[in-house]
Amino acid sequence: MSHTIDYIISSNAVFTGTTSSPIQAAVLISNNRIVDVIDQQHIEEYVSNQTKVIDFDDKLIIPGFHDFHIHLLLGSMLEDSVSLSEARSATAVAALVKEYADKHPDTPLIIGSGWDDNTWNTAEQVDKKYLDVAVPDRPVILYQAEFHSAWVNSAMLELAGITKDTMNPDFGEVVKDENGYPTGLLLEHAVGLVTKAMPMKLKDKEQLLEKFLREASRYGITSVHDLLRLPEMSTEEAAIYADFEQKGKLTTRVHFVAPLNGDLEEAKRLRNTYHSNMVQFTGFKQFIDGVITSYTAYLQDPYTNKPDSIGSTVYPEESIKEWTIAADKENFRVRFHCIGDKAVKFALDTFEEAQKQNGNRDSRHAIEHIEMIREEDISRFHELGVLASIQPEHINGSSYDVFEELIGKERMQRYMLQKTLMDYGATLVYGSDYPVVALNPLTAIYRAVTRLDDEKVVWSEDEKITLAEALKAYTYAPAYGSFREKELGTLEAGKLADLIVLDKDLFAVTPEEIKTANVIFTMVDGKIVFEGM
Repeated sequence: MSHTIDYIISSNAVFTGTTSSPIQAAVLISNNRIVDVIDQQHIEEYVSNQTKVIDFDDKLIIPGFHDFHIHLLLGSMLEDSVSLSEARSATAVAALVKEYADKHPDTPLIIGSGWDDNTWNTAEQVDKKYLDVAVPDRPVILYQAEFHSAWVNSAMLELAGITKDTMNPDFGEVVKDENGYPTGLLLEHAVGLVTKAMPMKLKDKEQLLEKFLREASRYGITSVHDLLRLPEMSTEEAAIYADFEQKGKLTTRVHFVAPLNGDLEEAKRLRNTYHSNMVQFTGFKQFIDGVITSYTAYLQDPYTNKPDSIGSTVYPEESIKEWTIAADKENFRVRFHCIGDKAVKFALDTFEEAQKQNGNRDSRHAIEHIEMIREEDISRFHELGVLASIQPEHINGSSYDVFEELIGKERMQRYMLQKTLMDYGATLVYGSDYPVVALNPLTAIYRAVTRLDDEKVVWSEDEKITLAEALKAYTYAPAYGSFREKELGTLEAGKLADLIVLDKDLFAVTPEEIKTANVIFTMVDGKIVFEGM
């Protein structure tokens, strides 16, 4: 035998990702690769005095989770912040912010997230006056639940230099009162006016990355796709990821993107610089539209409760098309945020146009979210080879009733499809959209197989998928989406040794128990990065 085996990791339940149910097996690991997956009876043949044998009985071994959609540093920044999802009025938000500020007198900037004025039960408006009373002396920024708008106090407006003379950026609005003064509500790209003013030192970013890596290994996330900070999407973090890799501190593989904006030179530089085992540049990302709850998602037909509006694209359609065709020509992959059905159609049209002009290739472009879709566009994902990148936990983000009010009963039938897309041949790829929702992949797996939110409302019963399908969408499919399916995503001979162990066999418990399962062992690149109880 040519390899010295470092680890033999065995269990009665090993889900390799190549079949639809677990098997009794042992995984042989040498250096950072899987040498083979063998029958447990033959373990003895491979043991040397350097081999560590770990038997997990009936606990479930699976390939590491691969989160296809996160905002890494933004998420870590919000780990120690005010959670506002339970607040049902502006006054309640302000009270939570004050309580947090009083407990953290030395925090120079108060950050919060999760408020949603669609769920408030008062007539109060989002206004800086509530926050000014709560925290008069320090800047406050509170992200709305979907991160497409922010609410700030006067101190933050001052720090960012926002006044009555501040012009709206493209696809953004500094909301102003009847006298022309900013109210403290910033929509879409106007959020960037304040986030640019938030000081972040290198040391801060490194601490945030360390915190993130601890979280990720605890949840069994062995690879991620960082779609950067919202909304300004800067790529400077890549240097930090590479530095961590060099120092042996990077315990999660990071794939990252650049903003699609017509600049191909920077992307070529990133592609030539970042292509290691642990840190890779993977193309472009851009927003085609906004979100339904702020009427910025781009719809085919008007909003049910706002008949004069269909939303719009973030950039002129011609620019988006031009940038995409140029990027595709240089063999770059493009990923589009699309919430509304007209945005999804436009993204598919754009990819089709790129294919017509540049010829057909295995491009693996992707559409993110796909909250709404027209019937006739469902089969086009498969036809054009476009990945359906979906975040199952989003069905728990807001109430069914709120969405039904916004888009009506009929369109709710095609809201957040997953099984239908899969049945039509689309490759379903999962992620969390952390920090819009929590990082734990098991809650997303639970949503995918039950389609239940926490209120026990079923979001289209017919869209449930099997546990094996959901696990593959969170392991193999993202590896495929990264053009790394030959080295990641399943437990097979020759692949990189990224695997995790759960404290229960998900195939042997009720769906309810999936949510409460825990990761007890995480291995990345052949190294143990987490061991729990």
